[in-house]
Amino acid sequence: MTPLYFLLGLTVAISAYAWSNPQLMESWILDPYRMNREGGQWYRLLTSGFLHADWGHLIFNMITLYSFGGIALRYFGEAFGDTPGLLAFLALYLGGIILSDLPTYFRHRQDPGYRSLGASGGVSSVLFAGILFYPVAPKDQGIYLFLIPIPIQPFLFGFLYLLYSQYMSRRKIDNINHDAHFYGALYGILLTASLVPLTVPLFFQKVAAYVTHFIG
Repeated sequence: MTPLYFLLGLTVAISAYAWSNPQLMESWILDPYRMNREGGQWYRLLTSGFLHADWGHLIFNMITLYSFGGIALRYFGEAFGDTPGLLAFLALYLGGIILSDLPTYFRHRQDPGYRSLGASGGVSSVLFAGILFYPVAPKDQGIYLFLIPIPIQPFLFGFLYLLYSQYMSRRKIDNINHDAHFYGALYGILLTASLVPLTVPLFFQKVAAYVTHFIG
């Protein structure tokens, strides 16, 4: 779990520092217009993933990363061994940050007023990889949504996560790249399914068994 704690600590430290350092925030945030106009600066696709809008944004992402990152890291380790499993996890998280921002770049490269930040793409990739590995938790051991005392199954949490992302993306009231949730989810599912193909049929088997038991 040490690599996961390192990522959590690094992201919290950089995000908190950037709030008091406008120069760092300005140089690391995703700015498609500047990237297109000035050329280069592709590093922003990654560095923007270590910045967050505020404590609420940061805490939500880090809780989600912590909750599902351990699952993904453990299953990748079991499938490939410690070091290859860690590399697969890093490809999942860091790759999710970068690749989920590419559609945003192409969509907004002519928009001088658009900028975004957040680890949403990487977190979403880890979230949906974790859901593929662990879609159904034992009774009364699901995911707890902050102050709500009722556990929810991981696969249902993923569904609600995407609904919330769609709602916030349409509102466009902040600099958070909510669209990256969808692209990150897609990347996480495709990468996990390609690396560990058995996760897909097992996912549907477990969800079907849960639904059948719940209805019955």
